[in-house]
Order: sequence, then structure tokens, then C-alpha cells
Amino acid sequence: MTKTLTEMAVEVLTTADGREKTALSHKHAATWFAARDAGVSIPVGTAYPPLRPARPEKPELLDPRDVPRRRPGSVQGRTAILHAVAHIELNAVDLHWDIVARFGHIPMPMGFYDDWVKSADEESKHYNLVCDCLEAMGSHYGALPAHAGMWRAAEDTVDDILGRLAVVPMVLEARGLDVTPGMIKIFQNAKQDDVVNALNVIYSEEVGHVAYGSKWFHFLCGRHDKDPKQVFHDLVRKYFHGPLKPPFNEEKRAEAGLPPDFYWPLSDETPPPHAR
Repeated sequence: MTKTLTEMAVEVLTTADGREKTALSHKHAATWFAARDAGVSIPVGTAYPPLRPARPEKPELLDPRDVPRRRPGSVQGRTAILHAVAHIELNAVDLHWDIVARFGHIPMPMGFYDDWVKSADEESKHYNLVCDCLEAMGSHYGALPAHAGMWRAAEDTVDDILGRLAVVPMVLEARGLDVTPGMIKIFQNAKQDDVVNALNVIYSEEVGHVAYGSKWFHFLCGRHDKDPKQVFHDLVRKYFHGPLKPPFNEEKRAEAGLPPDFYWPLSDETPPPHAR
């Protein structure tokens, strides 16, 4: 018997090993889209996902203040950057399946599920690309400690779909658009073309994930006759701990449907005239 989409999502969330989790993610995404292409509906269903996803024994998860900082000019520093990216991508796989599993009881258009299943599938690809690069450098995911706070946004927004959309794709993933060009430059300077290629794939596809967040955030605000900008400001102040940090990649954020007057007022710096 075919699983519901939310059952598939929970199966991914409860798989601990990163490579196994992403293989299952790819499998379930392929099943979903094959059915959609054939005009067959897999029921969304409802499910009871765990508060936290299953995780491998390693890496050790530390408070962000305790994660060692390394200079990016060294091999060890570049390995640490890639390890952090792998950790972010694995969390992103779970975050995208979690929004499907967690909010399956809220009536949404089928395009909502298409977007987040596609995002989870792409994040699974990203995780494996980065793990391949780590292994080519003689390391692996789990070799270094990692940030323990990555799942906090999911726990804080466990019963608030608008809050989840605001904080995960529209703040955390948008931050990826700000910082990825600098990471690409580091690996270009080190002539690590495989890493540059992987980061370019991630950079181009993350724009779409931020755009999905913005699209469905605006959709739900429209459904409830709310002002999206004001709701976004209120929710980010409620759920995100601290101000947003410039510099912002305004071009890519605009491409993803995030205008400056959404995020500049949430920063700790004076916004430029065009953002007020």
C-alpha cells in the first residue's frame, strides 16, 4: 500500500544516517513526482513527526559559541567551512520534509507540497555533493563538531506555519544567499573546482527555496487578509533571536521575492533610503 506524503516525510525524519536519509528523500520525491506526472494523487494525509529528527552519533553538537573557529586560508579552515555547510544542508532536508509532515492538516494547494518536496530533494543532492567534497579532502561529515542550534527555528515554530515560513526559508535560507558568494571566492582562490561547482549548484537552487517561502507566506497572508510585511516583521521579531545581519544580497533576495523593506528594518543598522 502506498504511503501518504506525510508518512513518507516522517520516514525521512526518523532516519538517522545522512546518506541513508538523503537516499530515502530522493526515493520519496521521485515517487511523489511520478504520481503527479501520471495524474495519480498520493494522499497528503496527516502525521505525527518527531519534535527533533533522527541524527547520527557524530558530529557532536555544541552551543554555537563553543564551535571552534578556523581560518579559511588553511586546508583545515576550508574543511571546517564545508563541514558546516554539510550540517546546514542535512538540517535543510529535514526542515523541508518537516513542513510537509508538521502542517499536513492545513488545507493547501498541491503546489505547496510540490515545492517543498522538490526543495527537500535538492537539499539532499546538496548534502551529498558537499559530503563528496569533504571525502575528497580526506574528511567526512561527523569528523568535526557542529552547531546545535540549527533545529531551534523548527521547534519554536512547531505550531505556526506562517512563523515557519518566515524564519526558515525567508530568514535562514535567505542568509545563505548573502554568505555563499564569499565561500565560493574562498574555494576559487584555493583552486578547488569541485567545491566551487558544488557551491554554485547550491547557490542557484537556494534562490528557489527562498522564493517558495515568500510565495506561500504571501498566499497564507492573503488567505487571512493580513499585511505580509507587517506579519513578517512581527513573526521574525517573535521567533528569530537577534537582528538580521547585513550585508544583504539584495539582487538574489529580490529574485526570490524578498524586497528590501522586508528585511532591512529587522537589521541592527540604519537601512538605506530605498529600504524604508
